[in-house]
Amino acid sequence: MYPLPVRRSAQRISDVAQEYESARIDHAAAAVAVVGLGYVGLPTALALLAAGNEVIGIDLSESRLEAIRRREVDLVPIDHQRLATYVDDPRFTITSDPAATARARTVVICVPTPIDRHLVPDLRAVSAACASVVEHAVPGQLLMLTSTTYVGATRDLLVAPLTERGFRVGGDVFVAFSPERIDPGLINDHPHVSHDRTPRVVGGTGELSTELAAAVLQRTAPAVHLVSSAEEAEMTKLWENTFRAVNLALANEFAEDCRALGLRPRPIIEAAATKPYGFVAHYPGPGVGGHCIPCDPHYLLWQLRALRVTSPLIETAMTAIAARPRQVVRRARDILADRGHSTSGARILIVGVAYKAGVADLRESPAVEILGELAEEGAKVHFTDPLVPTVKLGAKVLASVTEPEAEQWDLVVVHTMQPGAELGWLADQPAVLDATHRLDPLKAKAVL
Repeated sequence: MYPLPVRRSAQRISDVAQEYESARIDHAAAAVAVVGLGYVGLPTALALLAAGNEVIGIDLSESRLEAIRRREVDLVPIDHQRLATYVDDPRFTITSDPAATARARTVVICVPTPIDRHLVPDLRAVSAACASVVEHAVPGQLLMLTSTTYVGATRDLLVAPLTERGFRVGGDVFVAFSPERIDPGLINDHPHVSHDRTPRVVGGTGELSTELAAAVLQRTAPAVHLVSSAEEAEMTKLWENTFRAVNLALANEFAEDCRALGLRPRPIIEAAATKPYGFVAHYPGPGVGGHCIPCDPHYLLWQLRALRVTSPLIETAMTAIAARPRQVVRRARDILADRGHSTSGARILIVGVAYKAGVADLRESPAVEILGELAEEGAKVHFTDPLVPTVKLGAKVLASVTEPEAEQWDLVVVHTMQPGAELGWLADQPAVLDATHRLDPLKAKAVL
């Protein structure tokens, strides 16, 4: 491994980009293949199309491909507009055939990397995707992994098998890792941050791999930050999401402390955020969902355990995050008890079940666990969410309540405040638990 400056000049990247463009053999070879058209892959494909690339989108799920063709996918507004523009564009091909990667000059791998119920990384999707890409690799290709994973995965899953196939990595083919930075929906009160406003980090297996990857990334990013290896880029992503996990766990704990002192945490956090250095605002809530924060730090902890290394602060934070939905249930139980009502038989409505505002995504959503635990205690649970029509709860499927204001509930738990949702009717409900810490105090009869 050799030292590499962390930044290259725009001119240097531009020179490499011109070199890269001139090396294209024909129009088909000039395409970028995006493997995995989920919440990362599809916006990535659309951003590349908007930048002028031909794109081959590959996903093994025919139902996902049909949903894309019908434009019935969960995207932020800018990407919905792009999909409407490009879904019938001849420059955009979508297919379930993995061999289609052979027609591309660049292959970008964007597949899920979840954890199982034992908090162990589930590498099946990324391993299979990388194996397929390696199988169909052709000389001159750049293979770029973007899925969050463990340190060393790029070498294990791409470099080593390519070498076994007889390729000279860095000469015959090029390999890099650039962690995805997709912002689905809204984060707190901030607007969506699109591809073309988000800098990218990249580290390759060799300087030319890094430079070629930077040239591709520059087409959809305002800046590209280079690191000296794929491993540094992999660790960058783990650091980003672990930072958020630890601070969200702290924000939740701080909210509990504020309640004990009779204070509201949100105004205090907003006041602290006026400090222009040394503080990054994180806000408390009912738990942490989505594909990143509840999962990614476990890739680091899993790898460290194999090395017999402990990371107590991260372990404690992840334990606290996992326990947060149960705290919501406990608080709901206490509120009902204070009103002389048992949890069993109580009619409880959850407002907003997506894991965050502005999306219809239920992955790792605390709301699902909250609904399940309340149901196990005998509560009659319901939910309302304008973006989520149904929630599967064991063998039962719950449908979103379309007119929640028309009924009186024993308890309303505000879990996610979807954009534009009218919540004035909460003032007429006898018991409201605000798990978001964002409601007007007059509407929230109690806070988490």
